[in-house]
Amino acid sequence: MIISRTPYRISLFGGGTDYPAWYRHHGGAVLAATINKYCYLTCRYLPPFFEHRFRVVYSRIEDCKSVNEIAHPAVRAILEFLKFERGLEIHHDGDLPGRSGMGSSSAFSVGLLNALYALRGGAADKHRLAKESIYIEQDVLKETVGSQDQVCAAYGGVNQIQFLMSGGVEVTPMNLSRSRLKELRMNLMLFYTGIKRTASDIAATYVNGMDDTRDRLRTISGFVSEGLMILKGGDLKDFGRLLHRSWEAKRSLSDRVSNSRVDQFYERARSAGALGGKLLGAGGGGFLLLFVPFERRSDVLATLKELIHVPFEFEFGGSQIIFADREEDFEEQERLRDRQEIAAFRELPGENGI
Repeated sequence: MIISRTPYRISLFGGGTDYPAWYRHHGGAVLAATINKYCYLTCRYLPPFFEHRFRVVYSRIEDCKSVNEIAHPAVRAILEFLKFERGLEIHHDGDLPGRSGMGSSSAFSVGLLNALYALRGGAADKHRLAKESIYIEQDVLKETVGSQDQVCAAYGGVNQIQFLMSGGVEVTPMNLSRSRLKELRMNLMLFYTGIKRTASDIAATYVNGMDDTRDRLRTISGFVSEGLMILKGGDLKDFGRLLHRSWEAKRSLSDRVSNSRVDQFYERARSAGALGGKLLGAGGGGFLLLFVPFERRSDVLATLKELIHVPFEFEFGGSQIIFADREEDFEEQERLRDRQEIAAFRELPGENGI
């Protein structure tokens, strides 16, 4: 049995420039961080006593005799990609709801790839996990998704991620001091709006017409370098104000990026002391990230009391295998135990003893 743990992410600046339709022609960059909220995937080989060969447990339970019968698109695609023939049981659990802007779909893909490689007795490095999950989501499943979520889930940490026109990806950790990271985290608040949406549907409203939003996307890309300069030594309140400018630019990409209900939450938070913020992911709902000076946190909590506040910390591990009890390991332990018992028996006194 293998258990993988893969973090969700918060995207700070540059979202929208991580779509291949953009960065393949112009390059792209994002500033993003992973947090200590996770997607967990448990995988084990299924014993040969059941009518089904594959069991997949998530918001529903699937019992299937072949891979192509599996309804979950990512599970089916990944098992086909890895050419899994042996029966499997896969369980998913998550700390946060799906379709909420936290990169949950990509965390699932990265975590499943990681777990299945480990189940086979191998390992995949972070670059491979990111690259293959991007391929699965964009090329196999044909989803309108960017490339930052997969990279964040695989690598973890607070990073500048650059997307090259060649298709390559460069990940640069921010290497901020503990005190600076703590200061940043203490000024960020995360709220769940309760509005679920499908990111690819929202993204399709502006990704398919990126030539029409070229200037705005260049502006969004420029916020990354400004945000980095502030993090490295500026007044963090300017970081919050920059988030507001970035959110205004993101909203201009499509009328589906936000809605009246989200706008109301955001304006109430700003009136209570938040300097800026944004909906995470493609927009439309999900989680609202706010930059709130620490002394105004209680005011914002009070004005958004109907929303779920989610405290968090940054995390730096990326997708990890947190439990591994492989069948091969068990068989080797059994063989070792047999050898030890035989050796002990031969040392016993008796007619066959010494």
